[in-house]
Amino acid sequence: MKRYSSYFTLIFLRKFVPDYRVQSPTIPLPLRKYFNTMKIYNNILETIGDTPLVKLNALTKDVKATVLAKIETTNPGNSVKDRMALQMIDDAEADGRLKPGGTIIEGTSGNTGMGLALVAVIRGYKLICVLSDKQSKEKMDILRAVGADVHVCPTNVAPDDPRSYYSVSKRLADETPNSWYVNQYDNPSNAKAHYLTTGPEIWEQTEGKVTHFVVGVGTGGTISGVGKYLKEQNPNIQTWGIDTYGSVFKKYHETGVFDENEIYPYITEGIGEDILPKNVDFDVIDKFEKVTDKDAAVWQRRLAKEEGIFVGNSAGSAIKGVLQLKDELTEDDVVVVLFHDHGSRYVGKMFNDDWMRDRGFLDEKITTAGDLAAKHKDTPLVTLYTEELVSHAIDRMRKFGISQIPVMRDGKFVGAVNDNRVYQLLVEQPELRDTPISTIMDEAFPIVKEGASIEELSKLINKDMHAVLVELNDGNYHIVTRHDLIAAIG
Repeated sequence: MKRYSSYFTLIFLRKFVPDYRVQSPTIPLPLRKYFNTMKIYNNILETIGDTPLVKLNALTKDVKATVLAKIETTNPGNSVKDRMALQMIDDAEADGRLKPGGTIIEGTSGNTGMGLALVAVIRGYKLICVLSDKQSKEKMDILRAVGADVHVCPTNVAPDDPRSYYSVSKRLADETPNSWYVNQYDNPSNAKAHYLTTGPEIWEQTEGKVTHFVVGVGTGGTISGVGKYLKEQNPNIQTWGIDTYGSVFKKYHETGVFDENEIYPYITEGIGEDILPKNVDFDVIDKFEKVTDKDAAVWQRRLAKEEGIFVGNSAGSAIKGVLQLKDELTEDDVVVVLFHDHGSRYVGKMFNDDWMRDRGFLDEKITTAGDLAAKHKDTPLVTLYTEELVSHAIDRMRKFGISQIPVMRDGKFVGAVNDNRVYQLLVEQPELRDTPISTIMDEAFPIVKEGASIEELSKLINKDMHAVLVELNDGNYHIVTRHDLIAAIG
């Protein structure tokens, strides 16, 4: 027994010092059972919750307070929505709204759908998800990958429009036998999930030192559930909701007025609404702060590049909101900002330079024709030859989605065509469709060197001249259009 005496000490430490860890291979087999070294989950749903709290450093260096990120991407569906998806299904099963073999139907921005899909897979339900067309393709593909039937609806319609994803969700629920419409916006189990799990986790992880909770607000379940729990522990804790321009939350919270003039299309995903969900408990929210679409995207990317935290679009809004409100924070404050979901769902959008550039979200220094031409560096110049037909010009414009094409003869630029002139001529003289380009082309586009300034280009591009050609140092040419110039100046 002597040789085991030191191990009994380890058993004591392991039993009464919860954080004490040992390497199980060093423990003799007869004593291995006392250490409970194996941790096995019965299914993936048991891994929901207990997400880490991580201190932010680079982006918050000018903030006096300690800023901690609640990283919800470690949930199995990579988002905070796993919590409420499980709770809503648990409660619906308990009271009989969801029956064995039933179909779950929900309108979602993608993340709730993923959480519901995981539960549906484990418990044997079918799932229909209804998304708006502004959601990323990655979200739609992920939902299909886990077996969901995905319906896509237009974004820019009123909530009561029969095409809206609210209306389509309700219609499908009415038409589908043995179905249950989740309605995360008004389902109290949404906020309940965060009251029971997310709030207590934050309180325990900060040892009750949290002073501010900050999160983007969409359905309202996270901020309402967490806020209610934290304020029960300490009424002085501030809950700040992050909103987006085009959403009604901030003005309604401050004035009590639901102003339809506040509603307009926006790009930011996962937060903001054109309705007032019942899950938004405005009494536990102390302040709303709006963040622009551009800032949401830019700061989402900065989180990845400067903090190594690869998270979603609403996280960019949330951290920018904290920075906008930094003057209200002190050195004694402990701010917990929740990051909803994973960056992989935005690879084709906010993490794509072309997507960002098309919306003017990249702060690029553009001073020369070469800078503008660089935007087209991966796209070869489309040209026509004088002997080609007008119908060829139309086909090429449609194929490549362009409006101006330079015309060549013997290796030189001798003319140009633009869509307005071509279509106008064809309306007046349809027979021109089968005539050579040379009969209807305009004068050739001016050619500039890549070092030409934006000012020089602006003098050349006018109401009569729609584009210029930029001769690059490698001998190739790229076209710069009026649209390119306007985007650069804007």
